[in-house]
Amino acid sequence: MRRRVIPDIAGQAGAILVTLAGLLILTFVIGRIMPTDPVRAIVGEDATREVYENVYRQLGLDRPVWQQFFFYVRDVLTFDFGTSIRTGQPVLQDIARVLPATVELATFAIVIGAGLGIPLGVAAAVNKDRWPDHVIRIASLMGHSMPIFWTGMIALLIFYAGLGWVGGSGRMSQFYIGLVPERTNFLLIDSALAGQWDVFRSAVNHIILPASLLGYSSSAYITRMTRSFMLDQLNQEYVTTARVKGLSRNKTIWRHAFGNIKVQLVTIVALAYGSLLEGAVLIETVFAWPGFGQYLTSNLLIGDMNAVMTCVLVVGLIFIGLNLISDILYRVFDPRTR
Repeated sequence: MRRRVIPDIAGQAGAILVTLAGLLILTFVIGRIMPTDPVRAIVGEDATREVYENVYRQLGLDRPVWQQFFFYVRDVLTFDFGTSIRTGQPVLQDIARVLPATVELATFAIVIGAGLGIPLGVAAAVNKDRWPDHVIRIASLMGHSMPIFWTGMIALLIFYAGLGWVGGSGRMSQFYIGLVPERTNFLLIDSALAGQWDVFRSAVNHIILPASLLGYSSSAYITRMTRSFMLDQLNQEYVTTARVKGLSRNKTIWRHAFGNIKVQLVTIVALAYGSLLEGAVLIETVFAWPGFGQYLTSNLLIGDMNAVMTCVLVVGLIFIGLNLISDILYRVFDPRTR
């Protein structure tokens, strides 16, 4: 057992290093092939040629490409990602401010998505080709097909403007802005730590609608994959044998059939969570949510390459982290992988 652990750890560490190296190369190449002029974005259109050339040299763009890549790797390793043109703040500081808002939104959404998608997928598989299966498949198809920005606007009109059940745009009501000290930048955690329960309730009231829409969208994918995995298991001989031996229907489904798809579901849920973290830009725009996706898009539109390259790097690191967590959960759910 111990003989297998060391090679496994070494192999995993090697794979992470190779992935990180590829990620650094990718972000560097993106910064060089984007059809924007980083110097012009800094100095403006009316700058003189002398000013332009001075900034060009300050950015190191007059050096050979291999030297530029060397200095880029050095800056990344020392957590120096430059300053954002749009905000005038260090990019790392900006991301530390906006990423928690997206993490909160995506976490709520994946809890809703997995909480709906997995039971519905199991129910659809158990009732294959009967009316529950058809209803669930139609609902999941709608969630996957409807544009998220359209559903966001319609939901705001109905549940906020019409019924008043939820909060509107932003992370909380305007009245509460600035009342909670920013310790972690997670509004729900900071408001709870400060004992500001009015702010906490306002934050929950504002996050529930965009998170539900994102959760519904992700549940469509999770439902379809769960149904597919369960159908494969329910057609296995061990399920028939268990039923013949008198095991109850629920135990056969949930203990045996569902138990054998937990590893696959870990991958599906992890990928869905990662997609929510980096792909929630449309819902963040509709709900004026000051998150990571909106930050990336805003800086991409003005050619702020320091921010764009750092955001791409962060997205890659998020997926690497999710893959590591998935590998750990594999060992928990499947003893054969230990």
